[in-house]
Amino acid sequence: MAAGLAALLDDIALIAKKAAATTDDVAAMAGRTSTKAAGVVIDDAAVTPKFVAGVSPARELPIIWRITKGSLVNKLVIILPIILLLSWLLPGALTPLLMLGGFYLSFEGAEKVLQKVGLVENEEAEGKDEAAGQSEDAMVRGAVFTDLILSAEIMVISLNEVAHEPLLTRALVLIVVGLLITFAVYGLVGVLIKIDDIGLALADKQGASEGTKKFGLFLVKGMPKLLTVIGIIGTLAMLWVGGHILLVGLDELGLHWPYHTVHHVVELVEHLGGAVTWLVETGFSLVCGLLIGAIIVAVIAGIKKLRAR
Repeated sequence: MAAGLAALLDDIALIAKKAAATTDDVAAMAGRTSTKAAGVVIDDAAVTPKFVAGVSPARELPIIWRITKGSLVNKLVIILPIILLLSWLLPGALTPLLMLGGFYLSFEGAEKVLQKVGLVENEEAEGKDEAAGQSEDAMVRGAVFTDLILSAEIMVISLNEVAHEPLLTRALVLIVVGLLITFAVYGLVGVLIKIDDIGLALADKQGASEGTKKFGLFLVKGMPKLLTVIGIIGTLAMLWVGGHILLVGLDELGLHWPYHTVHHVVELVEHLGGAVTWLVETGFSLVCGLLIGAIIVAVIAGIKKLRAR
């Protein structure tokens, strides 16, 4: 009896160890996988604050919370089952699906760059005016729809990193990634949209020191610049990630020379150190994303003109 109990306890301990190891593996893979979706994550953080532009300060955080819940539904209820089913039944579809995301990221990044240099009409100001006149429900719906596209990219990129893992491991990693990225992005957005309110409160605080008031004014004045910097980083990251996805995807589909050319150049500078190697590889991916994205922008602009005629 005692021997049987001891054997049972040993089995339970072994199961617990395996479960702990699996948990550690999932956490480690989720951490590595999340970094691969950096471009989309940064862009998500840069895009979301515009949805609460013109909203009363008291409603900003409740709206962000509603968008956060919508984002979780997008990732875990809508996207996750679809891409897991695809990876199980049609694993060969993952590369084309990932490349579609690469084309979208390249298009979005290139469009922002071309708008900045004046080669493409900037429709963002019109969008802000329309958003200001929308109801809260309409703003949330618009933000959640935008998040659906970005979330699809995040989840597909993440799935690609664990495509060779067992189905259960893939599911667990993607659930962790979805939760981690959603709360990180919208938590950051919640902080960003409140920085100027915090600064204003410090600047107007009765009895506050001169240094505190100056710091408050610094926060108020610095907030637009911070959002601009985040937007620039997000655009560059989208082009880099999109370009890299397309280079690797084309190589896997049989068009080898673009990826091999970049790989050859990277090998030539490897002796200069990891930082230089990363910069060169990232730079080529970024340029690739910009060129392909610019072609897509031109094609879409041409279609719009034809339709207008």
